[in-house]
Formats: sequence, structure tokens, C-alpha cells
Amino acid sequence: MSARSLFLFLLIVCLPVSAWSEIARVKKVSGDAWVERAGQRVEAKPGVTLEQRDVLVTGTGRLSVTFIDNSRFSAGPNSRVSLERFEFDATTHEGAFETRLERGSLAVVSGQIAKQTPDAMKLRTPTSILGVRGTRFIVEVPQ
Repeated sequence: MSARSLFLFLLIVCLPVSAWSEIARVKKVSGDAWVERAGQRVEAKPGVTLEQRDVLVTGTGRLSVTFIDNSRFSAGPNSRVSLERFEFDATTHEGAFETRLERGSLAVVSGQIAKQTPDAMKLRTPTSILGVRGTRFIVEVPQ
């Protein structure tokens, strides 16, 4: 193996997971739901990959998502959830996770990021910031 090939191999293998674009996958959808990405609307259906800065939107439907750190979200009807920042190192389980619930409801089960670093997961609403410390909770923002 040449030095260049070895360098490229090590670069790819050693990149943290956050360098890849996929941070989560849609697991379950019922009713009207979609993902807004870079000004485009993508139909939400099981298996759709999610990226940092995607916005989860539900009309009459519901949407469930599993992140690569095993965090889980379930957005209720008429919700809008922005995935603002997601960084995760699969080896150390360290990272940062920031989400904004603009409207609707969101049920959360935190994953490895919050367990490893208690202050690393934050959920913002129009009136508050929640620091998640390895737990389950539901947040509702009235419209």
C-alpha cells in the first residue's frame, strides 16, 4: 500500500461520525409529515436519513426518529422540530446535541450523548432551554 493510499484509508477510518452527514433515520410515520432540508421538502417515510439542520414537520401526522447515539424523538401533530446541531463520537460517546421545538409536541428519550456528558444535550423552545441529563420527557409548545 502506498503512503497516499494509507493516508486516505486512515483519514476515512479516523473521521468522527459527525463528519458523515447522516445523524438519524425516520423509523415510523403516520399521517402527514415531512422533512425540510436546504429549502426542499422531503417526504418522511421509514428509512429516510436525517442530517444536521434538517427540520421535522408534521401536519396531522406523527413522526418517530432514532439518532445514531440511540436518542429517540417522537413528534406529535402540528409540530416543527429543528435539528440544529449534532456531533457524536461513536468511540467515546461524547458529542453535542441541540434541537429547537418551534411548535407542537416532542417526546424524547436521550441516548449516549446525554449519558456520557450530561450537559451536551439541549432542547430549546420559544421560551426556555432544557438541559437533558439522561432521561425521558415530553415537551409541548402551544401554537
